Amino acid sequence: MAVTPNSEKPAVSVIIPTFNRAWCLAETLSSVAGQTFRDFETLVIDDGSTDDTPDLLRRFPGVRVHRWEDNRGVSAARNRGIEMARGRWVCFLDSDDRWTANKLQAQVDWMLSHPECPACYTDEIWIRHGVRVNPKNKHRKHSGDIFKQCLPLCIISPSSMMLRATVLDAIGRFDTDLAACEDYDLWLRLASRYRVDCLPEKLIVKTGGHDDQLSHKFRGMDRFRVYALGKILKEDYLSLQQRTWVLETLAEKCAILQTGYRNRGKIDEARVYGEAVQHYRETLSPNEQALYAGQPFEKEMLLHALED
Repeated sequence: MAVTPNSEKPAVSVIIPTFNRAWCLAETLSSVAGQTFRDFETLVIDDGSTDDTPDLLRRFPGVRVHRWEDNRGVSAARNRGIEMARGRWVCFLDSDDRWTANKLQAQVDWMLSHPECPACYTDEIWIRHGVRVNPKNKHRKHSGDIFKQCLPLCIISPSSMMLRATVLDAIGRFDTDLAACEDYDLWLRLASRYRVDCLPEKLIVKTGGHDDQLSHKFRGMDRFRVYALGKILKEDYLSLQQRTWVLETLAEKCAILQTGYRNRGKIDEARVYGEAVQHYRETLSPNEQALYAGQPFEKEMLLHALED
C-alpha cells in the first residue's frame, strides 16, 4: 500500500532528543534525511545544549526544533517530542545513532501489512569506540509476546522502535523521575499489554563508548530497573504468570544490589535491598498466589535510584 506524503499530517514523526551532541548530530540527521520513505517529519528537542547544536540545526531547515535553555533530561525531551508529533506512527532516534536508508520504509511496510501490530522494532549494528562488535546472547531480539524477555534488561533500542501514536495514549510516556533506564520502563509497559514484533534486519547503527552515555554516568543500573519493576507490579492488568515473572526478577536484582552495596561498604543500602529480597521471595510463595499487597521499599529504592 502506498503512502502519499502529507506535510500537515505526516505518516511518521521522528523524535530526536539531543544534548551537546553537535559532534555527531549532523550524521544522525543526515541518516534521517536520506530515508527512502519520505512521508515523515523530523522533530529535534534541544535539551539545553551549550555547544554548537543550535548553529548546526540551522543547516537542516526542514527540521522542527524545540529548544529549552535548561537541561531537563532525555525523558522530558522525548515527551515534548510526543506532544509535538503529528504522525500516525512515532519513531525515536538517539542523537548518537544512525538509520540505514530503508529503515522507515521497512517498518511502515510491516505496520501496513500487519494492521493488528501496535509496535515493531529492528535488529541493530553495534559500534563501540569506532569498532563494530557483536552483541552478547543476552541482547538477542525476540518477537511477539516479549514481556518475559524484557525483564532482565532492555532488549529494545529506542532508535529501532516504531509504534502507533495511539499506543502512547494507552501506556503513558517516559518517566521523568528515572535518570536512566527510562526506555526499559516504557517497554515494560508496552510489552506487558501488547504484541511487539521484531524485524530481523539490522536497520540501525547504534554507537557507544563515549563519555556522555547514561550507562557511563550512572553505576548500578539495576537500581533503576528495580524501580521500574516495582511500578509495573502495581498494574492490575498483569496476569498471574506476568506477576510471577516480575517478582522473580525483582528478587534476583535486589539480591545483586544487596551484594554490590555490601561490597562497597554501604550497609544501610544493602539492608534495604536485603529486606526487599526477602519480601519478594515471600510474595512468590504459593500461599499468597502472587497477590501483591504493596511495595514497602518504594521510597528507599526511589531515593537510591535518583542518586548519582
